[in-house]
Amino acid sequence: MNASISESWKSILSKEFEKSYFSQLTSFVRSEYKDHTCYPSGNEIFAAFDHCSVEDVKVVILGQDPYHGAGQANGLCFSVQDSMPHPPSLMNIYKELEQDTGKPYPTNGDLSAWADQGVLLLNATLTVRASEAGSHQRQGWEVFTDAVIQHLSDEKENLVFLLWGGYAKKKGRKIDHKKHLVLTSGHPSPLSANRGYWFGNKHFSKTNSYLKEIGKPQIKW
Repeated sequence: MNASISESWKSILSKEFEKSYFSQLTSFVRSEYKDHTCYPSGNEIFAAFDHCSVEDVKVVILGQDPYHGAGQANGLCFSVQDSMPHPPSLMNIYKELEQDTGKPYPTNGDLSAWADQGVLLLNATLTVRASEAGSHQRQGWEVFTDAVIQHLSDEKENLVFLLWGGYAKKKGRKIDHKKHLVLTSGHPSPLSANRGYWFGNKHFSKTNSYLKEIGKPQIKW
């Protein structure tokens, strides 16, 4: 793959890069990007890590895989390029943010401003084939992102993990709840949100209350 991860993560994850699964994953991704249209662009595959160094991580939000529509994915979970309409899940995230904090509904769907403040916006699978949701699952990305979560849980303290929906909750099972604040709710997708499992979770204000309590800068959502 024509992508490189930022230096702060490279040393931590170097052992993963040397494992056979990652070699196979790299071959698969290179082939997919050569033969098909895939998202995000090659230089944005590791965008979550580029925007948020391991030293700066304060909050982790887990997604599943990138948006598979043209021009949407930018390498950050739930985020889209600035010029794109907001997908339904992002709309519900912003509606909850508005209800929770009073912040006006944002016009920009690019969440890089969150990432630059220490919010790791991590998809379980970092690539996808155009118009084929989940097409790059079970190729090795999940093993890699599990290693990222495990490292953060083991080596950091007082992080906030936001686990939205069953998939994220399952992926976050290894997180040490004694060392970190783990907040869970339904997924922001309409299917879950419209059944009452998303709105009212107040995760944005709860995150900032916790960060304030432990003396860390709050997130300007």
